[in-house]
Amino acid sequence: MKIYAGNLSYSLTEEELKDVFAEYGEVSEAIIIKDKYNGQSKGFGFIEMPTQAEAEEAIKSLDGTAVKGRNIKVNQARPREDRPKRRPRY
Repeated sequence: MKIYAGNLSYSLTEEELKDVFAEYGEVSEAIIIKDKYNGQSKGFGFIEMPTQAEAEEAIKSLDGTAVKGRNIKVNQARPREDRPKRRPRY
């Protein structure tokens, strides 16, 4: 199951993110989304956990908890087409 994690500390590394979720089961991948121009974290990322039950437990347990001084938002990732459309900038 793919999990979305938001409101991440900009200093959090992918390895640290993986370690946070590894307490609840196997983590096959942890990615922090970065700005393509300067490489700075955008404050959110995605975690892939192969076991549905472990992923659901991680979501339930970690949503709203403090990681590196910030209360993170954790939920099941939605497919790209389910996201609301962004308004064009003029």
